[in-house]
Amino acid sequence: GRHEVRSWTRATKQSLCLMWQKVKGQLMLSMSFLVTVFWYCRRLYSFLAQLLKRWSNYLQRRLIRNLSVLTEVDLLGYSAREWKGETKQAKHMKEAYEELFWSYHVKYLRQVRRDNYCVLRAVLFQVFSQGIPFPSWMKERDILKLPEKLLYSQGCNWIQQYSFGPERYTGPNVFGKLRKCMETLKSNWTEISATKDHEERGNLCNTLFSDESKEHKLYEAIKFIMLYEVVEAYEQMKNREEPVNNLFSLLLARDSSSDPLSFMMNHLNLIGDSICLDQVELFLLGYVLEVKIRVYRLHRFNTEEFKVNYPDEYRREWNEISLLTEDDRYYHIPLFRT
Repeated sequence: GRHEVRSWTRATKQSLCLMWQKVKGQLMLSMSFLVTVFWYCRRLYSFLAQLLKRWSNYLQRRLIRNLSVLTEVDLLGYSAREWKGETKQAKHMKEAYEELFWSYHVKYLRQVRRDNYCVLRAVLFQVFSQGIPFPSWMKERDILKLPEKLLYSQGCNWIQQYSFGPERYTGPNVFGKLRKCMETLKSNWTEISATKDHEERGNLCNTLFSDESKEHKLYEAIKFIMLYEVVEAYEQMKNREEPVNNLFSLLLARDSSSDPLSFMMNHLNLIGDSICLDQVELFLLGYVLEVKIRVYRLHRFNTEEFKVNYPDEYRREWNEISLLTEDDRYYHIPLFRT
């Protein structure tokens, strides 16, 4: 009996050992497989993470490179970098920047791309980033129909000579191109002004102002709206009516812009291509957009022309935006902090 029990026990142990050897082999194989899979997953995760990081950095560099209005920088730091040395002009500019910092609470600035759309870009970026709505007169009219209105209602056939900044395009398709410009302005202005969240609105602005093609359409639309207002004022003056604002009398008194056609040919057609807006046109821009444009002219520091409003006649309810310039040609955006 004991011999049978021992034999049965031995046989059971041997069976269990054989089973364990088989199970152990399967377990080891499974564990090896899982470890291998885990190792490959970690490598794949690491690879994807690096790829995502590189792609994100690429997009960020691309956006920063294309962004025509850069992120904010410290005002005095910018002044120190731009105006090194001890020349009379450098000292004058650094003093002007210090005056802005201490007396006007301008702590930062956003640099604006230096081209011949610079002032339009600086103004329109602030209109959008502040969520400023359409001017009251634009709410009452469909700006998409302004090109056709000038042609058919007021017989301005010469509009076909309108040129689109550096593109220098004129021809029979000018109305189609103008309408696309007006559509771009209206759709983007509507979307951005309706966005109440400041951060989201800022992201929309950064996206828009990194797309050169869309940007140029915005500026050409604003230029054409300026032309439209000049035509309206000119018709009033021809009918011996007083223009709605004295700035039109000043603008049309120039030899180079005595009527809307010469204003377009000698001024508007060149903006974005070879010239920027001049002082009189800044008055017109503020009037058209119904904003008070306050400009700090650093080269006029210590004179009455250091701080100027465009237009000087404005309504109390108009929004205010600010610019700073060192030379009345290129403009940056000052940021105030108390």
